[in-house]
Amino acid sequence: MQKETNKSNTDYKQLWKVIQLSFPYKALLFSTTFLSLVLAILGPLRPELIQQLIDKHVLQYRSGAQTLVVLIILTLFLESILRYFFIYSSNKLGQSVVKDLRSRVFKHVINLKLSYFDKTPIGTTTTRTVNDIETINNIFTQGFIQLLSDLLTLLIIIVWMLLKSWQLALVSMIVLPLMVLSTYLFKESVKKAFQKVRTQVALLNAFLQEHISGMRLVQIFGAEQQEYEKFEKINEKHKEANIEAIWAYSIFFPVVEILLAVAIGLMVWLGADMLISKKLITSFGEPASVGLIIQFILLINLLFRPIRFMAERFNTIQMGLVAANRVFELLERDDSIPNNGKLENVNIEGKVEFKNLSFAYTKEDYVLKNVSFVLPPGKTLAIVGATGSGKSSIINLLCRLYDWQKGDIYLDDKNVKDFELSFYRKQMSTVLQDVFLFSGSILDNIRLLDSSISEEEVRKAAKLIGADEFIQNLPNAYNYQVMERGATLSLGQRQLISFVRALVFNPKILILDEATSSVDTETEYIVQQAIDKLIKDRTSIVIAHRLATVQNADYVLVLDKGEILEFGTKKDLLSSKGAFHKLYTNLA
Repeated sequence: MQKETNKSNTDYKQLWKVIQLSFPYKALLFSTTFLSLVLAILGPLRPELIQQLIDKHVLQYRSGAQTLVVLIILTLFLESILRYFFIYSSNKLGQSVVKDLRSRVFKHVINLKLSYFDKTPIGTTTTRTVNDIETINNIFTQGFIQLLSDLLTLLIIIVWMLLKSWQLALVSMIVLPLMVLSTYLFKESVKKAFQKVRTQVALLNAFLQEHISGMRLVQIFGAEQQEYEKFEKINEKHKEANIEAIWAYSIFFPVVEILLAVAIGLMVWLGADMLISKKLITSFGEPASVGLIIQFILLINLLFRPIRFMAERFNTIQMGLVAANRVFELLERDDSIPNNGKLENVNIEGKVEFKNLSFAYTKEDYVLKNVSFVLPPGKTLAIVGATGSGKSSIINLLCRLYDWQKGDIYLDDKNVKDFELSFYRKQMSTVLQDVFLFSGSILDNIRLLDSSISEEEVRKAAKLIGADEFIQNLPNAYNYQVMERGATLSLGQRQLISFVRALVFNPKILILDEATSSVDTETEYIVQQAIDKLIKDRTSIVIAHRLATVQNADYVLVLDKGEILEFGTKKDLLSSKGAFHKLYTNLA
C-alpha cells in the first residue's frame, strides 16, 4: 500500500514537471484548456435543440422548424470548428514542448564527458532524444488535456441529465459502474501488453542496429541464414506482444457497445412506460415527451464516448511519464566537463605541461600515475608504449574530454581549467586513427559547417596536404556526398580528409593519434609529407607505432602501464640505450 502511494505521488510530481514544460507557451496552454471547457459546455446543446425540434414542430406539425434546423447545423459547425482549433492547438503545444525539450537534451548530451558514452549504448541515447521525447508529446496531444476535456464533458453531461430528468438519468447510469470497471481492467491489460511491445521493439531495434552495422562480417562468414532465424524468433515475440494488446481491444470495445445498448434499452423502456402512464415530469417542470427520450439517447452516447477513450488516455499519460522519467534522469546527470574558466581571446604559444597527473576511468583503477613532463612551444612530442600504456588517455585529458583525479595540466603556464572550454578546445586539432566522417559533402566534413572558413581556404589546405587530386576526381569534387561514416571512401582518403580538416582550423596544438596506422605504404608517404608540413612551427603530440612517425620528433615520452619510463630528446634517449632505444630498434 505504501509503495503504491509513493508511486502515485511520484507520478503526480512527474506529471507536474511535464506540464511545467508547457509554461513558456501559456497562451497555447490557456487557449487549449479554454476550448476544452467550451466544447464540454456545448455537448448538451445539440441534443436539447433536437428535442425542441421533435416535440414542438415535428410531432405537432407546427411551422418554424427551419430555424431550429439552422441552429442545429450552426451548432454542429461551431463544434467542428472549435474541435479543429482544439486539436490543432494541443498538437502545436505538444510539438513546441518537444522541440524545446529535444534541443535541451541534445545540448546536454553534447556537453557530457566521454565517460558517459563509454558506458551508454548509442541506441539508448538515441531513444531518449527521439522516441522518449515523442512519447512525452503524446501527453499533450492525446493525454492530460484530452482527459481534462473528457472529464469536463462527463461532468456537464451528467449534471444536464440529472436536471432534465433524474429518473432517466439514474436508469441511464445503472451500467456506469460496470463501464468504469471494464475500462480499468482494459487499461491494466493494455498497459502490460504495451510494456511487452516496447520491450520487444527495443530488442528488435538493437538486433537490427547491430547486424546492419556488422553486415560485412555476416556475409563474409556466410551466416545469413543463422542470423535470419534469430531475427525470426525476435520478430515472432514482437508479433505475440502486439496480438496480446489487440486481444484486449477486441474484448473491450464490444463490451462497451453491449453496455451502451443496455443503458439505452433500460432508459427507453422506463421512459416509454412513464410516458404512456404520464408519470414522468422533468426537472424543469416539462411533461415527458418523445423528444426527451431521443435527447437522452444522444446524451448516453455522449456520456459513453469519453469513457471509451479514458483507458487509452491514462495509458498514454503513464507511458509518457515513464518516458519523461528517463529523459529527466538524463538531464539530471552531472557528467559534463565543468566550464568555469574565464580566459579567452588570449595569445597562445603552445607550451604544454603535465604536473603530477593521475587519472582513472573507474574509481581507483589508475591508467595514468603521477605523469609529469614539459613540452616547449613549437616542438614535437612522440608518445610510445605498448597497448594500454596510457597514450590515448594523455590525449583525451589534454583535450579535456575527461576530468582527472590528481595533478594539473598547464597551457602556457596557465591551468587549462582557467580557460573557457570552447576557446581552449579550438586551440587544438586532432587526427584520430579511426576517422569519423558525417553524412554530407566533403567540404562540410572538412570545415564542420564553420562559415568563417572559405572554400578557397579548404582547397589550399587540401593541395598542401596532397588530398586535392583525389577529391577533384570524385563526382562533384568537394561537394561529393559522403555516406554514413565515409563508407564510400577508402581508409587512406578518409585519413587525408581528416588532415585537411586539422589544417584549415590552424591549431596551436596538433594531436596525431596513430594517424598513419590505417593507410597503405603509398598513402603513408603522402600523409608523412603532410605531417611534416603540419607540425612545422606548431606544438605537436604524436602517438607513434611506426618509425617514420618518430623520426622528426623533438622529444619522446615512453609509457608503461600508465607510468613514465623515459622522457627527453630523441638523441638523449637513444644514447642512453634504455627503453626507447629498444623500441626504436624494434621499429627499425
